[in-house]
Amino acid sequence: MRRASLSLWLKALTLSGGCLLAGCGGSTTTVTVSSAPPTQSTPASPAKRTTASPAPGATTKAPTRTVTTSPPPRTAPAPSFAEQQNSGAGQGSSAATIVKAHGYTPNNTSDYHSDQTLAVLIGTRSGSGDGYGQQAFFFVNGKYIGTDSTQPSATLKVVSQSDTAVTIGYPRYRSKDPLCCPSGGQANVTFQLNNGKLQPLQPIPPANSSTGFSRQ
Repeated sequence: MRRASLSLWLKALTLSGGCLLAGCGGSTTTVTVSSAPPTQSTPASPAKRTTASPAPGATTKAPTRTVTTSPPPRTAPAPSFAEQQNSGAGQGSSAATIVKAHGYTPNNTSDYHSDQTLAVLIGTRSGSGDGYGQQAFFFVNGKYIGTDSTQPSATLKVVSQSDTAVTIGYPRYRSKDPLCCPSGGQANVTFQLNNGKLQPLQPIPPANSSTGFSRQ
């Protein structure tokens, strides 16, 4: 009886231990623990940018270039001597107009020097068929002041001139000399501007003379 009880007790103990080990009918879970540290994830490399190639047959538009053009060169102003020449040409034209208004045609406008205080322009009587009958027209600072004499000479010539003086050459005729050939040569008379008055420094040959020399 004691053996039976002991046998039953051992059987019960065995069943109880088996239940504990087996989890009373539950399945056994096996867990494996690794001793190695967890592996860190490596950051992904940035993705490369790709440029799409144009489709075959497509037209590629070239980039527009902006071209900056330089402004045109500025024209430089005329130098002072050119301005004086232009001014002189204008004043010479005005002097010629005055000469023409008096019934004479200017012989040579280059004789007129606008840069001088005293200027002269010789004119021939308009309508003269032989070119004789001339007078000297004087100007001070561009203003007309008068002629060398009240009556014209056969011919006149500008011999020299400066700022305030002009020398005029007069022909010297004897009473029987033709107009083409004065036998007395040439008389030079200098007209000088003194205190605003124009004065001849030598005597002007007379317009007519039966005994001596004349200028026509």
